[in-house]
Amino acid sequence: MTEPLTAPHILVVDDDAEVRYSLNRVLTAQHYRVEEAPSGEAGVAAVKRKAPDVVLLDNRMTGISGLETLQHIRAANPKQLVILMTAYGTAQTAIEAMKYGAFDYVIKPFDPARLIALVQSALSTQAAIRSAGGVQPVINSEEHQEGIVGASGPMQQVFKVIGQVTTSDVTVMITGESGTGKELVARSIHRHSHRASKPFVAINCSAIPETLIESELFGHERGAFTGATGQRLGKFEVCDGGTIFLDEIGDMTSATQTKILRVLQEGEIQRVGSSETLKVNVRVIAATNKNLELLVKEKTFREDLYYRLNVVRLRLPPLRERVEDVPQIVDFFLQNLAKTKKTKARKVSPEALAILCRHHWPGNVRELENMIYRSAVIASGDAILPTDLPEELRLNQASAETPGGLEALLDQVYTQLSAREPVTLLATITAAMIARGATRPAAVKAKKITTKK
Repeated sequence: MTEPLTAPHILVVDDDAEVRYSLNRVLTAQHYRVEEAPSGEAGVAAVKRKAPDVVLLDNRMTGISGLETLQHIRAANPKQLVILMTAYGTAQTAIEAMKYGAFDYVIKPFDPARLIALVQSALSTQAAIRSAGGVQPVINSEEHQEGIVGASGPMQQVFKVIGQVTTSDVTVMITGESGTGKELVARSIHRHSHRASKPFVAINCSAIPETLIESELFGHERGAFTGATGQRLGKFEVCDGGTIFLDEIGDMTSATQTKILRVLQEGEIQRVGSSETLKVNVRVIAATNKNLELLVKEKTFREDLYYRLNVVRLRLPPLRERVEDVPQIVDFFLQNLAKTKKTKARKVSPEALAILCRHHWPGNVRELENMIYRSAVIASGDAILPTDLPEELRLNQASAETPGGLEALLDQVYTQLSAREPVTLLATITAAMIARGATRPAAVKAKKITTKK
């Protein structure tokens, strides 16, 4: 049945005819008017002819890619809302999608109900934009290797926020346990912002003695204190125009907090030993693994500074909350090792991977990285075996779970990693099953079933 012209107009851009057909059926069942485009070029042309309410855009297509198509669409119509569909939930894709102005993105295979909810949300937003006359910004940037790995739901949310905050100078507070990659995220925000050509400076506030922290941040004049034999520029001056990352902000002294607040409010600093006021233009990204709200209540952290820093809060999940990312992270570290050619190991056996997936990882990704590097050096063959892992890791494993929740686990792993190469995917599923208590023969049998078409 043909939908009335007043029905919301959805443009589906995908080079796979079966996908277009399936989406057409799902959307028309909701009484939307659906238009199809078999390529990025055709999608851009369709938008130029008559802008739809929402565009559903595949990322990997023949011809121009989804991200390139997104940029062309947004250039032609800055108000156009686009939902990017991808089977490759990488940091790069997520960050670039949000930065180039995508309304959202969804990872294949997806639940039709989830897609409909996104479309409905986009339509509501479109109505608000039209009534307000608002225009969303378009920013261009070169691609960069993020070094942030993960296809899990929690990490996809992290990537979305990174992409959203790169289009402004908003202050970001990154929270999370030690070893979760807070500095990597801060660097990613900087690299994708308009400040990318300017310096990025990271400083660990807890690693600098209290007597020297102000000199490090704001600089000093000759004779300002014993040992100050010459003028020195502080970190804020060094990264003028760029981004400063203040790690462990909760360990900062009260006096230094006051001066940081002045930078955020007025964009001004004074070197230690000087009365001259200097103007600086610096974006501040802060991080902590402490409970700042509690520190504010205890009067050890300024409340006004807390609100200045906590404009956008980005929580990094601990590794134990995204165990499905462990195989991908391990693969990433092994690829880096392969580039140096200092070790023989290029992969991890399913049994060893199962042990890694069961570990609690109190040190998070940093601990996993050290573990992989250590085990790769010890390994005598091209694969890391359980015997190559530290003995305490093998002996201190938690009791294996029964295979009762195996089906749910397989669904989760398959959904997250369905876009990966078959061999890698099968090894991942096998490892996940063993980690949950299945025997190797049972795991092998199950993985054969999962590959049937």
